[in-house]
Amino acid sequence: LPSLAISVVGLMLAGWLLDVVQHWEAFTRVPQLFILVPVLLGLKGNLEMNLASRMSTAANMGDLDSPTLQRQLVLGNLALLQVQALTISCLAGLVSFLLGMATQGTSHLTFHQSMLVITSAMICASFSSVLLGLCMCCLCIVCRRRGINPDNVATPIAASFGDLVTLAVLATISSWLLPIMDTVAPAIFFALMVAVIPVYVWLVRRNDLVRDTLPNGWVPIILAMAISSLAGLVLERYIERYAGMAVLVPVLNGVSGNLASVFASRISTALHARRHEHYMRVGAVLFLLNLPVQWPFLGFVRALHLGHGSVTWTMFGAYTAASMLLVAGLLVAAKWITLALWRRSLDPDNYALPYITAIGDVAGTIALVLVFMAIYGTEGTIDMSVAGDTTASAAVGA
Repeated sequence: LPSLAISVVGLMLAGWLLDVVQHWEAFTRVPQLFILVPVLLGLKGNLEMNLASRMSTAANMGDLDSPTLQRQLVLGNLALLQVQALTISCLAGLVSFLLGMATQGTSHLTFHQSMLVITSAMICASFSSVLLGLCMCCLCIVCRRRGINPDNVATPIAASFGDLVTLAVLATISSWLLPIMDTVAPAIFFALMVAVIPVYVWLVRRNDLVRDTLPNGWVPIILAMAISSLAGLVLERYIERYAGMAVLVPVLNGVSGNLASVFASRISTALHARRHEHYMRVGAVLFLLNLPVQWPFLGFVRALHLGHGSVTWTMFGAYTAASMLLVAGLLVAAKWITLALWRRSLDPDNYALPYITAIGDVAGTIALVLVFMAIYGTEGTIDMSVAGDTTASAAVGA
């Protein structure tokens, strides 16, 4: 519970930040960045959670007890993280731009905008991978030395603060590149990012402990990126209409994804260690942890009038119901996916989490849109503060 509570702080700050940056010039002039947000957050969350899951398994197996193995694992995994982050973020930026073309037409989209989106994605992914990767490796090492199970700590923190750091870096980089968008500078940065990928590949191939991981795990990350792009399309379409969504989406998707990821990581560690795990009991505990984490967040948003006044008591109840259904569904999916992958001789540490978090992003975003539709209607652009006051007045009048 403490690690989940800490992770909610990161998710809440990410929601607040998205609520702020949605009005920045970079996001208003290049709306494809809205499509990129869940795709990139999902990508970074998957990469860092996969790293945390691998390091947690290594810690529980005793591989981090040797200083030599510890150094090789950390350096090798950081180099691997750069290869994955730069490659997939390039693809994520391209997919986000193409989806923007498909939904908005090509009349207002240019080559320079595409370079801004792709370059922002790659610089953001590379920088945040260094920062978050180091934090996750150090956290797993500290947990091992303190006798704490890293599965219960590293995975949720990796996902939650990964969202905050990645969103902050993306907003900063895109705003920094916007004034020079029509020059060759973004293309030069793009070329430099592509040029360093072979260097990281060479470093990974020299490391015996992570060499075999390099060709594995690409398919689920790419598929997860494709799935998360659907959440991006939904967010881009409805965030202007339902402005209060921005502060709620990261926490709803993040907490449910964290709980399911902890479940999958626990199952994976038990399978690797050939240890029996009480799946039903662990799943029930994680399900019950959801509301004690979600309710204080909603109370905080309501008390500080964040989210454009969208958290009325009606929204409070509807959000709670959506959250419970989402967590229950993801916990079931996490168990089924992890065990299915293990039966097919695929390492769940590399394959399970991308699918789980991507499904959670899409399901959570759609669920939140349906909640807003049910409460505020489907026509026109909604002023949340006015709509919230109207809903509250109607409730008092009744």
